Amino acid sequence: MSGGTSQANSRLWGARPRDWAEVQEGQFAAAYHAVLAHAGVGHGTLHLDAGCGAGMAAALSASLGARVAGIDAAEGMLEIARERVPSGDFRLGDLEALPWDDNSFDLVTGFNAIQFAGDAAQALREAGRVTRPGGRIVIMTWGDPSGMEAAGHLAALKPLLPPPPPGAPGPFALSDEAALRAFAEAGGLMPGEIFDVDTPWHYPDKATALRGIGSSGMAVKAIEHSGEAAFTAAVTEFMVPFHKADGSIGFGASARYLVATPARKPGQ
Repeated sequence: MSGGTSQANSRLWGARPRDWAEVQEGQFAAAYHAVLAHAGVGHGTLHLDAGCGAGMAAALSASLGARVAGIDAAEGMLEIARERVPSGDFRLGDLEALPWDDNSFDLVTGFNAIQFAGDAAQALREAGRVTRPGGRIVIMTWGDPSGMEAAGHLAALKPLLPPPPPGAPGPFALSDEAALRAFAEAGGLMPGEIFDVDTPWHYPDKATALRGIGSSGMAVKAIEHSGEAAFTAAVTEFMVPFHKADGSIGFGASARYLVATPARKPGQ
């Protein structure tokens, strides 16, 4: 995330970090667990989470014995990450210029993060640079939006957002497998397997759901542009079919992730 992109992400994702950490981040926990299990994270694994947010994935990795690091554009998110993993190395910065040496990590993850960098290809090149030979880079994005219930909340937010810049990718731009592989290749990586993970969202009540959904960068941008009342009305309408008898709210969501390896480096 460079220049204005980094500053914008810092403002948007730093607006409601506690709501994100306490409510929304956990909605993706199934995907974090799946990635860490697939990567075989354990004692001594060197793991960098690029766009680490409030550090839930890093904390899960650390609980498995990994030595974790993270980078993010939002200082408010990093404060929570440091609380969760005091031993972690969490830094404020841009994904296009990672402040670590070559070959520093066994695993680099980007959970719905790298594709939103100002120069995503450069961010991927940096991820490859800091990954040791034989290590892995994981890129996570939304799953196939067809029939995904959670996709409806993004559709509800769309009219509340300012017009996107020409050519700006939508939230599901990488949900197509071919597009995801091409994205990795454009950053100099060698794409491997792609996996899908169900990540159902559940909230105990409407107020909590509004807190969680309202904490994402996209939601904050919608609130800035159209106001809190418009956001509340749109999301409340979206959630009507998903109310349960006990007052809770739940709907289906899925993530898709690609496991890639660094391009062959000089001397290999």
